[in-house]
Amino acid sequence: MVLKKKKKEIQVDAFSLDCQQLEKLQGFSKAEEQNLASLLLHCAQLSNGIQQIQCIKQIMPLVKAMDQNSACDPMLKACLEILGETYFSLNMKNPLKKVLASSLNGLPEWFMTLAVQSFVCCLREELKTTDVYLYRKVLDNLASCMEDFNLGRASITNLFEEVLQFLQKALLDIQEENRSNNGNRIVQTRLMHDLLMAIKVAMMLVQKLQENIQGSLWKNHESFVWQSMCNLLKSSSDFLMDETLLQTVQTTSGLAFILFTKAMYEPAEELPSLVSDLLCGSRKLASMPAWFVNNCGALCTEQLSDSVLLFLCHGALAMLDWKSGSMGENGEKLLLDIASVLLSLSSELKESSMATSLSRILAIWTNSALAALIPDSPNLKVKLNGNSEVVGKLLEYVYTHWEHPLDAVRHQSKLIFRNLLQIHRTIIAASDEKSDPFFARLTRRLLSLEWHVKGKYASLACLVECLGTENILQLDRSIPVQILNVMNDQSLAPYASDLLETMFTNHKVQFTSGSQKSTWIDQWHDVWVSPLLQILCEGNHDQTTYIIDYYLPKLLRCSPDSLSYMIRILQASADANLGSWSTRGALGALMACLRTARAHGHLELSNIMSRGLVSTESIKQGLVHQHNQVCIDALGLLCETHRSTEIVSVEEMQLILFFITYNLNSQSPSVRQQICSLLRKLFCRIRESSQVLYKWEQNKTKQELFEDSPKRNPLGILQKYQDFLSSLCDRLFEALFPGSSHPTRFSALSILGSVAEIFSVQKGQEQVFRLDQEINSARVRTLIQCFASTFEEVKVLAFELLMKLRDVVFSLQDSESLDLLFQAAMDLSTSTKPYDCVTASYLLNFLAYHEDLQHICLGKWIKHNPQMNEDTSVGTVEKNILAVIKLLLVNVEEEIFQAKKSLLQAAASFPMYGRVHCINGALQQLPLNNLMFVTEWKQIVARLILMSYELSAVVSPVVQSSSPEGLIPMDIDSETADRLHMILKEIQPQDTNDYFMQAKMLKEHCKIQSEKLAEHKPMENICTEMRGKESQICDVTAQMVLVCCWRSMKEVSLLLGTLCKLLPTQASSEPSHGLITVEQVKNIGDYFKHHLMQSRHRGAFELAYAGFVQLTETLSRCNSESLRKMPEQWLRCVLEEIKSCDPSSTLCATRRSAGIPFYIQALVASEPKKGKMDLLKMTIKELMSLASPSSEPPSAIPQVHALNILRALFRDTRLGENIMPYVADGIQAAILGFTSPIWAVRNSSTLLFSALITRIFGVKRGKDENSKKNRMTGAEFFSRFPSLYPFLLKQLEVVANTLNSEDEELKIHPSLFLLLLILGKLYPSPMDGTYSALSMAPFVPFIIR
Repeated sequence: MVLKKKKKEIQVDAFSLDCQQLEKLQGFSKAEEQNLASLLLHCAQLSNGIQQIQCIKQIMPLVKAMDQNSACDPMLKACLEILGETYFSLNMKNPLKKVLASSLNGLPEWFMTLAVQSFVCCLREELKTTDVYLYRKVLDNLASCMEDFNLGRASITNLFEEVLQFLQKALLDIQEENRSNNGNRIVQTRLMHDLLMAIKVAMMLVQKLQENIQGSLWKNHESFVWQSMCNLLKSSSDFLMDETLLQTVQTTSGLAFILFTKAMYEPAEELPSLVSDLLCGSRKLASMPAWFVNNCGALCTEQLSDSVLLFLCHGALAMLDWKSGSMGENGEKLLLDIASVLLSLSSELKESSMATSLSRILAIWTNSALAALIPDSPNLKVKLNGNSEVVGKLLEYVYTHWEHPLDAVRHQSKLIFRNLLQIHRTIIAASDEKSDPFFARLTRRLLSLEWHVKGKYASLACLVECLGTENILQLDRSIPVQILNVMNDQSLAPYASDLLETMFTNHKVQFTSGSQKSTWIDQWHDVWVSPLLQILCEGNHDQTTYIIDYYLPKLLRCSPDSLSYMIRILQASADANLGSWSTRGALGALMACLRTARAHGHLELSNIMSRGLVSTESIKQGLVHQHNQVCIDALGLLCETHRSTEIVSVEEMQLILFFITYNLNSQSPSVRQQICSLLRKLFCRIRESSQVLYKWEQNKTKQELFEDSPKRNPLGILQKYQDFLSSLCDRLFEALFPGSSHPTRFSALSILGSVAEIFSVQKGQEQVFRLDQEINSARVRTLIQCFASTFEEVKVLAFELLMKLRDVVFSLQDSESLDLLFQAAMDLSTSTKPYDCVTASYLLNFLAYHEDLQHICLGKWIKHNPQMNEDTSVGTVEKNILAVIKLLLVNVEEEIFQAKKSLLQAAASFPMYGRVHCINGALQQLPLNNLMFVTEWKQIVARLILMSYELSAVVSPVVQSSSPEGLIPMDIDSETADRLHMILKEIQPQDTNDYFMQAKMLKEHCKIQSEKLAEHKPMENICTEMRGKESQICDVTAQMVLVCCWRSMKEVSLLLGTLCKLLPTQASSEPSHGLITVEQVKNIGDYFKHHLMQSRHRGAFELAYAGFVQLTETLSRCNSESLRKMPEQWLRCVLEEIKSCDPSSTLCATRRSAGIPFYIQALVASEPKKGKMDLLKMTIKELMSLASPSSEPPSAIPQVHALNILRALFRDTRLGENIMPYVADGIQAAILGFTSPIWAVRNSSTLLFSALITRIFGVKRGKDENSKKNRMTGAEFFSRFPSLYPFLLKQLEVVANTLNSEDEELKIHPSLFLLLLILGKLYPSPMDGTYSALSMAPFVPFIIR
């Protein structure tokens, strides 16, 4: 079903005039008739931007009605001045600006001089701006003036020198301001974008106003324009060479450099030679003009970096005119030189952004080469035909990059391949493509590749476009079946379906343009449809699913008439071939075809049912089929339609109810998700069609609306909709009985949630159904009971549904039941069962939305707070949550006090993590940056932070002990310590782990203890009541203590992470703006550092990491420099600590360095991804130096830490492609580390090596060790990691020499296995050409030895 998005309303900011302008207009406006002044005055008084646009469009007709003599009219002069001031005051993106420019483009010629004068005055004022941060507005205005705005362009022409002067000043000022803000990323990013805009405006000026330069430019090198152009050229070359700038600024500077040089250089024919000299580094300074050397000295004399060469190539390709060989032989030489430079850079530039730019520029090169080819350039034709060296190397680039991890690189590789084929076609224009040896060889090579190579599909599609499908099929008729067989792999299915679409579409065009127009369809069906139907009936689940998702819609779009052929074939065998749990059979295939066809608008269900093509019984069989996907397809057939307003028939509603009866309890999560998604589409269709029916009912008198649909009764259909939805809800609520299974509850709650959301009451719309009218107290009870489910997703769905229905839900709850719920929530929040506190959290969050919660429940628990109830209408939820958090905080503070005396008692009777979890859950319900009771919250936040530290201090000895899983700590109480002595003896390390399960009995003299507890208990505390005074025995296992401790650490970490978000991102002078102070944030950072560095328990440090990530992300967005630089300072400190290898260091060297990799991971990953990633570079450099084995290591511990941290960084998905340039160094460190005599280093090296293999070759999904899915060709591997070629070869030689040594006993080198593992994942490819130096041949003799 196609759901059309509602069009967004365009927001237009209205402009306003100042008092002086308004007075001027009022003086000229006339009450009796509308003139220009009165129209402008009316326009300025409107507050709606859209209305102002309509008003501005009326200006030109009025002006055109004025005669030529009006040019001297002061009213016209005043109005034009006001229009000019308005134009320059408007934001660039405001539609009003474009409308005003468009209107003024129609100004009569006799008024142009006056208008230009007015605009020149305004522009002159703009150019006087001196504040660097206001330059952007002036630059935007200059850009707007040059874009299709005659008046603006004329104004710039008049002020050409002033504009040039402003641009020079702007470029220098912005660059200087950028330097002075070094380290302030937010300000620097803004300045970089301003700089980028200034360069673009300078380029526009030169491109669009060339004639202004040409006149005086060459004749007099002393002229102001020439000097200005020299300064612009100097700035662009400086920016091009400045590696600290953003890559986009450097790229644009490359374009500007070539453009300015082109405008200034004479003779123009020599320009390609100059660019060639710069690119090839020949540095022929004598042949270069003095002015060029003076302004671009660095480019002429220094060794250019790879990135500068790349951007120069881009500039030359984009800014020089390549069409039809207009630059002659020098141009042809430059074209080939650029190709040579780009291909040499492809082995050097491995950083993701650079690799993407390189691929894009290579694609631009192929476009330029295509444009440069003309009939009388034989030299270029020889150099660019398919068998030439340049094209060979470019094809090699395509083959090594068509499976690159970056999508952009893969896409550009496809474009390069397509253009290379096009170049060869253009060169051999006269001959036949079919018989051409280059195309024949390429086709054979591509077809000999295995189908798991993704690049094969796009390349074959390009060949099909050149040669035609029939020529490919003549080589192998089984290609369509081969491709369909590949589609059981989701990673290949999209590529395969795109290739098939290209082939069958091309095949159809070939048939229809041929002579056999009547019989072609049968041949076409035999090739493309028959294999499809066979696989749909008998294929495995994945294959059929992907074919239906990716291939079938494309086939039907190409040939909708094929549907009747499919239905006829499948219907004939549907009764005999019903399918099984593993195959769809003909019935399943029929359902899939019908569903796809209906969803894409190729059929109407009512038509095929009335014509007897499909019976209701067949659909029913599909709805209860033993193959899950057949059920989903049958349901999809009923729910998905092409039109969102198509009326749901009675038969469809009956079939849906039939489906619900049998399928709510599906065990497969994906099937449940699909059921809910499809029913959601059905509900949307009911809602949309009901709106149409309401309109029909309103227009019932207009009989013409019913001519197409006689006997249709809108009210009758609406009543059926209501009955259907009511009946559906009855069944869903019945399914939520106590003890119902998790799948049933999940499905029922999800569907009810969709009903509540889709049929919610909207302003001005009648709703066909309202779920709140179906709710009664029993059903509310049923939903609340869902909170008791052990599955959190059920709790979430129940909570969301109750929130949607909260008005009616609370009206059905009496104060007694609310009180009981609150009591239950408080009891559960201190339960020893971990999932009980989650239930408590959802209950408290639910109750917090009740207006009278404080009167009904909280009054018993805490003292009445008169300040909170001054205004009952404001912030009900905030007041309730504040009160609930206060109560929980008081309780947890008391429990921490008791836990300090006896952690065993706490673990057994009142584990504190439940309270903290409820506090965290309550905070999630609030708009944390828009609170009303700021003073109260500040106090609460301070108390929460202190409570977190105290709780952490109590439980951290357990999670930081060297063996947290078996530790029960000693208590301060001497009697408890005596009782523990026996337990500690029992849990000494043994061969078995039975003590984990055996409870230790602690007899408590409970009355004395209870009295002691009562003494400490404040009025509002409830700890002891919940513990129960009767219990004489408290069961504690080591596991219970550990669970209590690490869950407490988890909740504290998440709470502190949430509190960090309260830090305002903008640095404000008012300390009251944030609920949390900078000092508190620094302390929280120190807390996380302490625990990540010292926790031994994985659960504890993983969750401390989750909280720490929230903190680092908040800091990276801060405006305060001291806060923003904290991650870098922390990172440098920890790297120093790792390097120092101090014997007194508390860093954990076992457990894969415990929390240290997590700490560094969080700090590095918080860095903005679009910057230079300096923290990552610095960290990797330090770690690589530590990870590489040194000749005399003082200690192996820093090396172990470095290897473990590198492993974590290479596994971190957030670093994405930014980590790839360091993979080769990582592999070298891992292989060399494997030769270490120290076991810990070898162990860490193995783990790092494993992470790198996964990072390079992808996650292994199958069991077949010889599968080529997680492998790559040698050429591709070594082109991506060129430094590994000599390293692996040398290591292999060392290994081979060790094995061949004269000693009698056989010695196996430690790194042999790792080397063979890597080489075993590489394989030769038919596409490996003769142009790559990275051949696999040198490895073979060593492997044979």
